[in-house]
Amino acid sequence: MLTSGILGHSAQLADIAADISSGNVVHAYLFSGAPHLGKFTIAKLFGRYLLCHGRSEDERAAIADQIDRLLHPDFLVIDRLWIENVCEDLVVIAKSSNIPQQHRMKAKPPARTDKIRIDDIRAVQERMHEVGTGRYRCCIIRSVERMQIEAISALLKILEEPPDGVVFLMTTQSLQSLPPTLVSRARTLHFSRLTDVELEPFLGGTSEDERKFLLRVAQGTPGILRRLRDDTELFRIERQMYSNALAFWHSRSNIERMRLLKPLHERGAASDKFLLHLLLALREENENVSPSIILRIMSLCRNLTTNVNRQLLAQQFVLGILEHA
Repeated sequence: MLTSGILGHSAQLADIAADISSGNVVHAYLFSGAPHLGKFTIAKLFGRYLLCHGRSEDERAAIADQIDRLLHPDFLVIDRLWIENVCEDLVVIAKSSNIPQQHRMKAKPPARTDKIRIDDIRAVQERMHEVGTGRYRCCIIRSVERMQIEAISALLKILEEPPDGVVFLMTTQSLQSLPPTLVSRARTLHFSRLTDVELEPFLGGTSEDERKFLLRVAQGTPGILRRLRDDTELFRIERQMYSNALAFWHSRSNIERMRLLKPLHERGAASDKFLLHLLLALREENENVSPSIILRIMSLCRNLTTNVNRQLLAQQFVLGILEHA
């Protein structure tokens, strides 16, 4: 049950299974690794297993159904949060988070970022002190690095004297950004990118060309691979981005190159994705890349994280490429 639908991460799953079988489940787990590796999926399966453990088949089916709909009182999740002018539909939010969100809209000023605030942790604390229906109660916190200092302090107080049977399952993409006091209070499991062999089961029914492209873009992340495989429109968009990135490196026209770099002018997911395709195309299509080109694109990556004019950065990058052509 714990490994259902999971590819790879056998060592991490074995560690979790050993804790369960030995009765050595700790009060807090921290799953660390790059985005889209399956950390959150494994946390949810872990929580489901704990709540279903020792129950009859009918009870397990009922509990699993309640968990899937985020209706089980002993299964709490902090994922999407109410954000003013960004994410305000409580019905949509309830599909991924089931802690109360009203305090975020009533705050002065209302919550305007996805930072986890002290009121969010207090809402969890109130629920955790209710009488549970079984041996365990689970709280999953996605991307715990979103927590503000006050929220971390509140969580640390809970972890110092956790209610009996309460298990926190946290994920992070940035372990180094977390305070050591929080890391030290959790059992940390590190997740790595999967090999192409481990990802093969997701590639059934795809052509050889599609397979190579999916593996190239996924970069060892099953979440991205599955999303591209199952969404034909998203797959088409990604293929077009890669084609444009490839055209950039093959072009000898500065005007054409600047046109192709237009996605970098605006900050956002589309810009980040196109930058990734530029790097992939450079690596896949050019075996003998000059060190100066590599240094320039790495400098571009760094500078795009600043507040410098992005269009100007793109233009300077194109001119710099011309100098070393």
